Amino acid sequence: MACGTCSTGDDKNGGIPAGCNNNGSCGTGGGCNKLNVFDWLGNMSLPEGQAPCDVVEVRFKNSRKEFYRNVNNLTLNVGDIVATESSPGHDIGVVSITGELVRLQLKKKNINYASEEIKKIYRKAKQQDIDKWKEAQALEVESMFKSRTLALKLGLQMKISDVEYQGDKSKAVFYYTADGRVDFRELIKVMADTFKVRIEMRQIGARQEAARLGAIGSCGRELCCSTWLNDFRTVSTSAARYQQLSLNPLKLAGQCGKLKCCLNYELDSYQDALKEFPEIDNRRLATEKGFAFHQKTDIFKRVIWWSYTSEPDVFIPLSIARTKEIFKLNAENIKPADLLEPKQFKELEIVKQPDYENVVGQDSLTRFDSLKKKNNNKPKHHNNNNRKPNPNQKPQAEGAKNNTEGKERPIQQHKPQNPNQNKPNPNQNKPQHKPQNNGPLKQPPQKNAQQGQGPKPQHKKPVHNHKPKPKPDGNSNA
Repeated sequence: MACGTCSTGDDKNGGIPAGCNNNGSCGTGGGCNKLNVFDWLGNMSLPEGQAPCDVVEVRFKNSRKEFYRNVNNLTLNVGDIVATESSPGHDIGVVSITGELVRLQLKKKNINYASEEIKKIYRKAKQQDIDKWKEAQALEVESMFKSRTLALKLGLQMKISDVEYQGDKSKAVFYYTADGRVDFRELIKVMADTFKVRIEMRQIGARQEAARLGAIGSCGRELCCSTWLNDFRTVSTSAARYQQLSLNPLKLAGQCGKLKCCLNYELDSYQDALKEFPEIDNRRLATEKGFAFHQKTDIFKRVIWWSYTSEPDVFIPLSIARTKEIFKLNAENIKPADLLEPKQFKELEIVKQPDYENVVGQDSLTRFDSLKKKNNNKPKHHNNNNRKPNPNQKPQAEGAKNNTEGKERPIQQHKPQNPNQNKPNPNQNKPQHKPQNNGPLKQPPQKNAQQGQGPKPQHKKPVHNHKPKPKPDGNSNA
């Protein structure tokens, strides 16, 4: 389908589509066409006496393009919808290129300009032609699913990927992919009875199928074959080896299942850069320290990495000149002392600290861990206070002792855990005279209950530091 400017008519032309009126590409920025071509010869005037090119390029569904001759000398612009010659009937397409650029396209595709095989353009499409064209396009999806079902019933090893109806609904072209040759004569008979049109089968490859359907590649952009690429060159695994890519088929394969076409884009740059590198293959470097084997090569940094057989995990970078020098010495049965040159030893020993370290007052992330290690190494019974322990103070649990030891904060050392812990109890050392015959007395709960001890039972007597008074001589009950 064309864009809005291509499919709408104006009153001057009697409802006939006027096209984009643009000598270059589509005026909508290429949103309605595939394989757009910019006409860089559109603004140039022809020499005197030279007839303008009467052949135009017309685009049909997806990426199918063909050349047609303008025998009626119609004024055609890019984006005009035209009725073209077909067999049988006529087809509807959109003009994609006009002018002198068509001559270059014919030369590129090896088509003779004066050939009689070039078909004709009948007229600009009328509104009736466009309506019939849209009806034919609406039948393509349903016809594709029905044809797939018919192919499965007949047991044919083929995949029908696309269907294209002709503009006058007189013929339908079915595009399919298959690994081998398929006998679809019975299928054509069944589809002709089902769709009531003339059936044509065309086999295409996997790359052509991806170009017709279109998709988004792993790079996040539309596929090159569906947007601008029309020359499908062979891609081999040697292109991936030159670029030092891992031979993983999941990463190197495109949407079509073949190797990506973009592997050929930078291949020439890699081949030019590799001309200065020595041929390594499976060669080894012999030194007095031992043999070294090749690990990897950084082509654009011009560095080759080697490792000793005794130390395979240590990568030693060498320049191209140093590698060639060692190869030359080994050819003369001379073994250098080491892979690196003496100058390189000095460079490796000097490690410069970055100048931007702690410029904004940043501290080490392990500064708290180092303090904990220092505190754990201190003696457990370290105490700065030399005062005597309070006999009336209850001993703390072992977990509480360990938490208070080794802390360097003076505020936490002088701050008691319980405000009533270090205060003496005035009623603790005084003797208590309780009458035994007057019944039990209700005593208030002790203050030391806050430290985890409950109130003491009444039958326990307090401990006195003085001797009890003697009992009277009478038979009185004390």
